[in-house]
Amino acid sequence: MNIADRIANLGTETAFAVSAEAAAFAAKGNHVYPFHLGDMNLPTPSTVVEGAIKALRDGKTGYCPNGGIPQLREALADDISRTHGVSYTADNVAVQPGGKPVIGKFIQAVMNPGDEVLYPNPGYPIYESQIEYHGGTALPYGYLESDAGFAIDIDAIERQITPKTRVLVLNDLQNPIGAEASPEEFERLAAIVREHDLTVLCDEAYFEIRYSGESRSFVSLPDMLERCVILYTFSKKYAMTGWRLGAAVGPKDVIDVIAKLNVNDESCSNHFVQYGGLAGLTGDPTEVHQIVATLKQRRDAAAAALNAIEGVRCAVPEATFYLFPNVTGAMANRGFDSYDAFRKACLEATGVSFCTRLHFGRPVPGESERYIRLAYSGIDIDQIEEGLGRLKAFLES
Repeated sequence: MNIADRIANLGTETAFAVSAEAAAFAAKGNHVYPFHLGDMNLPTPSTVVEGAIKALRDGKTGYCPNGGIPQLREALADDISRTHGVSYTADNVAVQPGGKPVIGKFIQAVMNPGDEVLYPNPGYPIYESQIEYHGGTALPYGYLESDAGFAIDIDAIERQITPKTRVLVLNDLQNPIGAEASPEEFERLAAIVREHDLTVLCDEAYFEIRYSGESRSFVSLPDMLERCVILYTFSKKYAMTGWRLGAAVGPKDVIDVIAKLNVNDESCSNHFVQYGGLAGLTGDPTEVHQIVATLKQRRDAAAAALNAIEGVRCAVPEATFYLFPNVTGAMANRGFDSYDAFRKACLEATGVSFCTRLHFGRPVPGESERYIRLAYSGIDIDQIEEGLGRLKAFLES
């Protein structure tokens, strides 16, 4: 059978390949410490579960409006308006089967073939995939490491902009780095967006997975509300990764297009699952707070263990459930030049499974520092400490 030429431009989420390798290693009787995938081993809050079960029993198993049930759209608009200090209505919300579909539908809605799109790299690999699959030109921008963590390389963004640049993808509270933009970074980015009349995807998947302070949204800045579409997901806050529920939130004209794409792609998002999400938004938040508290304990344990390893330095982000340690020294100490050789040797010797910088976009020419990503959302503290203790012993041997 002939495969369409355009499929060659479609990337993938290569973290799942690491997951498959870890599963094969475990199938041989080995113990695996799973830091590779941003899945969660925490239970979905009972309010969400009971809300979905009630909806099933009430017969909410058929089609529903392509943009989502009105109650959920209204609740999302109210919740995001409150947390972001802006004003949305249900007309600004299109419910999706997860957060990821927002990326492709946003690109289809606002980008023409040949347009240039600025996207974070290292970053979530689906940005790059969807830009190129739909005929755009992907322009990567990176991050600058400091003792405090990572900052967006805004100079790199400015250098790349041409008359063809149309879109900026902004993932604040970032996967894989965990970086959070400062107010100064936001102001500089907003000035660029205004000057060049850019449209922005604000990927806020981790907006409420934070351990101190308050998250800020780019849409809250002057003139940004009508230029931005928010990617919202229930996967992280409510530990609903497998439920597949999210939303696109933004100007009505773009949201109407995204809802039209819903009709073409999946008709509508799962009916009864939307009632589970609604119950989570409107119910007791105690279990959500417990999820975040557990993740904070895991972050602290993992960061402390990594920073105790010779040749490793790890910033401690205040949000997300990822760490992005610099392992340049550790790789050099053990004689590794290849990311894949290093990763596989660590798995074989210790059972610790993680992703590397290579799983989050094509490297930018001139990169010299080496990084790995560890997700601590799916591994308990005792396993974090045991696994990273074994990693320390291997890297320092």
